[in-house]
Amino acid sequence: MRLRKKYWARPEMEASHIVITDQYAHKGTWSEEFKNDNEIYLELGCGKGKFISEKSRRDPNINFIGIDLKDEVLVFALRKVIEVRGIKEKEDVNVRLMPLNIMLIDDVFTKDEISRIYINFCNPWPKDRHNKRRLTHTKFLTSYKKFLKPGSEVWFKTDDLDLFQNSIEYFNECGFEILFLTYDLHNSDFKDNVVTEYEAKFTELGKKAMFLRARLVVEK
Repeated sequence: MRLRKKYWARPEMEASHIVITDQYAHKGTWSEEFKNDNEIYLELGCGKGKFISEKSRRDPNINFIGIDLKDEVLVFALRKVIEVRGIKEKEDVNVRLMPLNIMLIDDVFTKDEISRIYINFCNPWPKDRHNKRRLTHTKFLTSYKKFLKPGSEVWFKTDDLDLFQNSIEYFNECGFEILFLTYDLHNSDFKDNVVTEYEAKFTELGKKAMFLRARLVVEK
């Protein structure tokens, strides 16, 4: 579905101290942006922000960066973070949001800068000719390896069976070890799930969420 242009979204984001619009100016210096040396977790496609706002609330000693392409979506993530975290003007918080085409992510982070990646219900790109656009495709995993610390994890959730099964192959091909895997997350023994907006809607319809944790293997 095509989003209606919200011309007020970019000015609202630019007025916030937690939104990064000079995306390429922080490569190698993200710890300075957060003013600490805590681990940095990255959510690719943060949507309207329910996941990142709740994760950052639960883990105050972790820094979180949420990326999404559309201002029309990211502005609601900003509002959700402010609501959940109770942020006052200029009050610092362990979250940054950033409008970005993920194809350009190599220009934003440098070696060993990110400690975990979350990918929640990304576009499955079901047509074969579009598979390389999947955020779990080996093309993207190879990019992530450039800035993930050795031993870091990618947490991946989807409701698309074909994407999930293919992604298992992508991770194995790209030097990741599958640590945990389930085809029915909500009935598994995994206890650290945060339900996204999309996830809440489709589970009400009886659909299942699939989930895996994959660790970047340390090369010897």
